[in-house]
Amino acid sequence: MRVKIMAALVGCLLAGSAYAEEPATDRPALWGSPTIDHGACCKTLGEVRSNIDRIDRQIIRLMAERSHYVHEAARFKANPAQVEAPQRAEAVVRRAMATAEQEGLSPKIAEATYRAMIGAFIAYEQEVFSAAAAAGKAPWSK
Repeated sequence: MRVKIMAALVGCLLAGSAYAEEPATDRPALWGSPTIDHGACCKTLGEVRSNIDRIDRQIIRLMAERSHYVHEAARFKANPAQVEAPQRAEAVVRRAMATAEQEGLSPKIAEATYRAMIGAFIAYEQEVFSAAAAAGKAPWSK
């Protein structure tokens, strides 16, 4: 009986999400007033999304630049075990949280974002080490 109830509940939840409406992007907001650029921006959801997309492109450009420096950092490490530097990672996260608070961003958002980004860059740097080892360029594999 429990399984049938759970299956019905999951079915209802999935069916409900399939019918979720996407809000119109060309209509005025349903409540509140624009606050960015003294009200000059964000009169429609389309305008908001366009600005988010613009910012996302900038973030990706900066992440790509960061990846080049992560690649360089690998050259200074004697072996793959040195890639994960927990004290450095924690310092970066703490600094991001402090900067976020100064800039008006929730430190929790900065923390979650930076932890995910650092994890992804650690994986990337491990790939750099693997590629160096496969090419015979890694000092620890000689």
